[in-house]
Amino acid sequence: MVVDFSKWEERCVTAFAAQGGDAAHDLAHVRRVVANAQMLAASESARVEVILPAAWLHDCVTVPKDSPQRTIASQLAAQQAVTWLREWHYPEVFMADIAHAIEAHSFSAGIIPRTLEAKIVQDADRLEALGAIGLARCLMLGGAMGRPLYTAEDPFCANRAPDDRAATVDHFYAKLLKLEPTMQTASGRREAQTRTVYLRDFLAQLKRELPSAPPSARL
Repeated sequence: MVVDFSKWEERCVTAFAAQGGDAAHDLAHVRRVVANAQMLAASESARVEVILPAAWLHDCVTVPKDSPQRTIASQLAAQQAVTWLREWHYPEVFMADIAHAIEAHSFSAGIIPRTLEAKIVQDADRLEALGAIGLARCLMLGGAMGRPLYTAEDPFCANRAPDDRAATVDHFYAKLLKLEPTMQTASGRREAQTRTVYLRDFLAQLKRELPSAPPSARL
């Protein structure tokens, strides 16, 4: 079944905008994930009837990063997305795969994507955490949560385990630099590699600008 998603797109935008979001999970973020997903779908010959609604609604329920419910945020979003799509009379045949794609996109949920479409939505969202956009989002969210940029004693986690609750730079080592090997599609891996280089270049420059950074600091 081929679906013209354009008539549902505005409903997704309106519904998401009404839910709100945070500094790194706003409507601009969703639009970029959709663009990433469209790019990957074209490369991987996947079903846009599943990918587009899942990408538009993947963050339709916002749970703060420090909330104990964070690990189930994507499951809550999947439930809400299915409720809306059924109200809008979206074809039921796609509903289970859309829900799975939304559930599996989350890093913290740890759900393995079973379908090509779920893999693409996960990759599309993870690309948002890399490159210039990923760097900007990381810094914005760290500032919004009141975290310092780095830990002065060991800015680059050379001799300690990273703790991204303590400093923003720690988040690079706790998550961002680990994303490239988790990409599910060939096209996603190629783009993630380029964007990860950008993050490592930023850390290298930051190291040069911090006189207190120990020479053994890892990058």
